[in-house]
Amino acid sequence: MRTVRIRDTMSGELRELEPGGEVGIYACGPTVYSRIHIGNARPFVVFSLLARFLRSEGYRPRLAINVTDINDKIYAAAAERGVRSGELAAEMTRAYFEDTSRLGLGRPDAEPLATATIGPIVELIADLVESGHAYESGGDVYFAVRSFDGYGKLSHRPTEEMEQGEGDDAGSLKRDPLDFALWKGHKTSEDTYWDSPWGPGRPGWHIECSAMAEAELGELPFAIHGGGSDLVFPHHENEIAQSEAARGRPLARIWMHNGMLETDSSKMSKSEGNIFQLSEALDRFGPEAVVSYLISGHYRQPLAFGEAPLAEAVARVDRLRNFLREHPPGEPAGEEAAAAEARFRDALADDFNTPRAMREAFDLVRRANQQEVPGAGTAVAAMLDLVGLGSLAAGGEEGPGPEALELLDLRQRARAEKDWGRADEIRDRLAELGWEVRDGAEGANLVPRSDG
Repeated sequence: MRTVRIRDTMSGELRELEPGGEVGIYACGPTVYSRIHIGNARPFVVFSLLARFLRSEGYRPRLAINVTDINDKIYAAAAERGVRSGELAAEMTRAYFEDTSRLGLGRPDAEPLATATIGPIVELIADLVESGHAYESGGDVYFAVRSFDGYGKLSHRPTEEMEQGEGDDAGSLKRDPLDFALWKGHKTSEDTYWDSPWGPGRPGWHIECSAMAEAELGELPFAIHGGGSDLVFPHHENEIAQSEAARGRPLARIWMHNGMLETDSSKMSKSEGNIFQLSEALDRFGPEAVVSYLISGHYRQPLAFGEAPLAEAVARVDRLRNFLREHPPGEPAGEEAAAAEARFRDALADDFNTPRAMREAFDLVRRANQQEVPGAGTAVAAMLDLVGLGSLAAGGEEGPGPEALELLDLRQRARAEKDWGRADEIRDRLAELGWEVRDGAEGANLVPRSDG
């Protein structure tokens, strides 16, 4: 078992995971008011692969990634579409599960919904009110920030920059502008609400995650709390305050945040209008290329987004697939190949450094293409499996049969005739046969689907 170290956002230091026992990991998932974009997929990929690596090293990870299906954005989006908020949230939750399943990484151990955690949420708020860390006001309940001495220790922000972003409607009910909502009283425009000791309403965003994390991972602190770096403040800062104030213990031992995807130095977000849906990326580039792209930079750093980086990921994937076709796994890894695999694992153990790990994989590919390296294919396949690219080893299997090749030819004719509907129908039929169409500068080809 390797010693695994993760950079802790709160302290800025590398922290070792405790060996033995369960490693609880909670990562904040999406707010389901629309289909997720490729940036939303980065934490799903990072924490899914981290759990996979830890499991391979003898740790016992339990990964929980929540779904926020109660939120102001959901109410607004539902009203715009003319549907009920619960209906929209359910539809987008299904889409999120479908899209992320196509990545081929499996599912987290737990995927709690906020709507299914109302009881624990209300209990946690009641504990905070009873202890004096929260107060009721006009049907709302607010956390009294100045009652918690450690507020700001994660984000290290000065007080004057701690804007909660809750809107003017909450201002008149708060005792202090720093305070944030734990429970929001029911508004006539909101069609989803629950009963509580403070009247009908629904939970605030931050308290949902505190309750879901505790419900899924047990007694605090758990090992790792993660999510995008945009959640450090106010979301994770507020989680720390309410959980520690209620329980008297830290929420998590390590805070792990991934960088954002950026387009021309602008963070990818729906409000910026630079959206690229995950489903679109999967359709155009394939799941292996999307995963390869998302692990191409260190998880803590921003990742440049665009057509060029995704095209480069496709090229990397094709190079690996071709290598494994020529060097199929099976022969035991010799000394040189085993040493490369060990260095690959060492890189992942050192703050989950996927770019350094992949350099080891490609270096072995280069050497094995130049001279015989016993068991290189076996070692490369094992490395790729750790980072969600194990399906590339299927490149050595039998290629597409006559039916698939004929369908590909028919699709090309349909595209030439601009019959896009027919082309899409043929693509879907190829998917049913287990093949994914890749369109490139030199034409279209078929690669095995990784999502079964």
